Amino acid sequence: MEFVFRRSYRGPLKAVILDWAGTTVDYGSLAPVAAFREVFKLRGVEITAEQARRPMGLAKKDHIRALAANEDVAQLWQLAHDRPSNETDVATMFDDFLPLQRACVVDHAELIPGTLGAVADFRDRQLKIGSTTGYHSKIMEVLVPVARALGYEPDVYVCSDQVPAGRPYPWMCFQNAVEFGIYPMESMVKIGDTVPDVEEGLNAGMWTIAVAKSGNEIGLCEEDVRSLSPSILECRIERASERLRRAGAHYVVKTIADAPPVLDEIEARSGLAKGPSRAWSHPA
Repeated sequence: MEFVFRRSYRGPLKAVILDWAGTTVDYGSLAPVAAFREVFKLRGVEITAEQARRPMGLAKKDHIRALAANEDVAQLWQLAHDRPSNETDVATMFDDFLPLQRACVVDHAELIPGTLGAVADFRDRQLKIGSTTGYHSKIMEVLVPVARALGYEPDVYVCSDQVPAGRPYPWMCFQNAVEFGIYPMESMVKIGDTVPDVEEGLNAGMWTIAVAKSGNEIGLCEEDVRSLSPSILECRIERASERLRRAGAHYVVKTIADAPPVLDEIEARSGLAKGPSRAWSHPA
């Protein structure tokens, strides 16, 4: 006879794991787009901002690999080089990408409005604050000090090059848990602005909150967002939210400023043993 034993966590939340670009810093996630476009331009291939954004959230080498494999980009590469791109091209582009990204990440390191307030709320709740990122650790060496000077510093940050594989694999979230000495994963919440962010949290067995307005899905700086008419903005937010909900996000909010009240609802559902594996998706 076969048995299935299922344990349900009913305790409080213990930690939040935050993304960086598009979630806590760099409104619109602009820095990665600029670097990706430039690294392909150096090879005579002009890609659009929309193309550059499609794989966002992946480890940056995986992102370059995904861009090179994109059908439209592959055609442009073929025209420019009279051959398909290969893994050597991906490797050399990644080598060029790192200094390009280091140069521009500081220019887009401003905190997203609401970040400090949300972090203060998380601290008041006695939550550990971790983070994961698709950025390489060499990029975080310049971004972390700037964020710290602006008042934001998570307890832990884990980069894709510090684990066997980046998003959508759960290893960065697991490493945060190891650093904190926290379990189960159901006691932690992942907050991010991309589909791979959502997938990372789900694959780790965590609650997931997706950010629609300030992140990659809309992909506009704060000033450009404010310039949109209310009807167009709401349409774009809903379109972004739907994509993130379809990825499996338990909740979708506009910015990190809207995340703290969601934690109350998550804790209420946890008390009823409605953990992330049995949860229903909630609208923005």
